[in-house]
Amino acid sequence: MAFPTLHARAEAKPLEHRSCLTPTTAKKLLDAGYPVLVERSSTDPHFARIFKDQEFADVGCTLIDEGSWETAPTDRIIIGLKELPEAESPLEHTFVHFAHCYKQQGGWENVLARFPRGGGTLYDLEFLQDSTGRRVAAFGYHAGFAGAALAIKTWAWQLTHPDGEPLPGLETFTDGRGYYNNEAELIAQLQSDVAEGEKIAGRKPSSLVLGALGRCGSGAVDLLEKIGCSEILKWDLPETSQRDGPYPEIVESDIFVNCIYLSKPIPPFVNLESLKTPNRKLSVVCDVSCDTTNPHNPIPIYNINTTFDKPTVEVKVEGDGPRLSVISIDHLPSALPRESSEAFSAALLPSLMALKDRDSTPVWQGAEKLFREKVATLPEGMAKREV
Repeated sequence: MAFPTLHARAEAKPLEHRSCLTPTTAKKLLDAGYPVLVERSSTDPHFARIFKDQEFADVGCTLIDEGSWETAPTDRIIIGLKELPEAESPLEHTFVHFAHCYKQQGGWENVLARFPRGGGTLYDLEFLQDSTGRRVAAFGYHAGFAGAALAIKTWAWQLTHPDGEPLPGLETFTDGRGYYNNEAELIAQLQSDVAEGEKIAGRKPSSLVLGALGRCGSGAVDLLEKIGCSEILKWDLPETSQRDGPYPEIVESDIFVNCIYLSKPIPPFVNLESLKTPNRKLSVVCDVSCDTTNPHNPIPIYNINTTFDKPTVEVKVEGDGPRLSVISIDHLPSALPRESSEAFSAALLPSLMALKDRDSTPVWQGAEKLFREKVATLPEGMAKREV
């Protein structure tokens, strides 16, 4: 089969700076024979890609106008990261991105119906799986890493701002960018934050990471260890399978980082009642899993997603104890867009290399089969192709 043209679109989600393709992976695809077109990054800082246009041009990619995917030839494969802007127009191309419409999220029917109505196909990045059912690429590690980082920053901020002022947006700590240029910049800042907090508290924070053996949990643990916060309870199935929550160990830790994958209803890990204990030290919860609107959310102490410009939501707790903040940002890896993009794209690369043979490659066959199955669940008439 001939090599299809890969068209990397610019992202349209505010404060999203990651990229599914990086100059490193684009170069490897070019060397393999794939034509690679890359839309110029937005000049709006809220949408700017971490990789400069020139970085893609330097490895041989052809730069094209932002948004040009909409009028591109239909034989191109449109590669992005996050969902498309909301619209009603039918979609005619083959798309690769996170669409967030397979779990019946709010508005899923309108998102999914655009593809069959235009004759297009969606390969959802969340559901690209190998023969064992494991995702071929995920941002879990850097989600946990960035989530634990924001939890540490919030802990220190609470101590240095006892008047209750909430943690300001990331732009305050990153020269207005809203993200860190690299991991070294983040680690250095957090080490300073911990030192300031330690002067007041007399100790470094204790943490409990739930889901510590997974990608996400290992990222959280690595961050905490890199900045010298070694008092960490690393919990996974062996700990939670022995007894149901709520767990007093969570409330008795300064920081709780939730990294589990919720696949079925489970008892809460922490709830408003369990927070009433006089033993509470807990002052920061980072819900990396972000099952905010799930009726079985195991952290039912908050009900909104937070954002990089407003990272925390306060929880009103009866009785004495420290103030409690929750972080529930659903795209945490964007705080470290360069490293998280490179790791994700490198893991995805073998599958991208197989796009020319996607009709006979299990990863892509499985993704298309799932797409067809999900389309079949649309309300009657919504998938009807427009002519």
